Amino acid sequence: MIASLKKWLTDYFSQKDFTKRLVLMNIGVFFMGFFLSFLIKVDLGTDPCTFMNLTLSKFFGISFGNWQLLLNSVLFILVILFGRKFIGFGTIANMVFIGYIADFFCWLWEKTIPEHYFTDMPSRAVIFALALFLFIISVSFYINANMGVSPYDAMPQILSERVLKKIPFAVIRIAYDFLVILIGVLFGGTPNIGIVLMALFLGPIITVVGKFLGKHVFRMA
Repeated sequence: MIASLKKWLTDYFSQKDFTKRLVLMNIGVFFMGFFLSFLIKVDLGTDPCTFMNLTLSKFFGISFGNWQLLLNSVLFILVILFGRKFIGFGTIANMVFIGYIADFFCWLWEKTIPEHYFTDMPSRAVIFALALFLFIISVSFYINANMGVSPYDAMPQILSERVLKKIPFAVIRIAYDFLVILIGVLFGGTPNIGIVLMALFLGPIITVVGKFLGKHVFRMA
């Protein structure tokens, strides 16, 4: 067990462009939380995981950051048991910091930005469009840094490799996200346009950003 852990640590720290990837991952995590705060304030939709977590945090009467950390901690135990290869610095940063960063900036916007900017058109739509696009870019930085995935994202991969081996991963991922949306609806949430746009644009933008980073960042001398 100890030898296996040492090997994993050696391989992890010796991966190509480790420092660049670590910096890029932290930038991605910070701005995911930052732009997520705007999406929360305008309330026009987020990704399925955030939608469920926001709904459940309101239902149980605890902060978004606390609930996200609690749920991710439970899922993290399963990842440790069945999918350790998905764990990295990015896993910890995602599960611990994004929710609290979003909570902090939501609090800050309440103190500094008049509420009507988040509730009245056209400012609400403009903030939503910009925040959604920049949130997806931030997710792309995080994903393409390849520093580990969140416990939420690791679970469908574990299911695909260990349980549902004959089912295409894309089908498993769609069903997984749909189940998460359904849980949010059952606890009083209302899905809207943001979830649809996230589903349509997240994959393509991650690919485009990944190609850009591969050409201009990770291959730099």
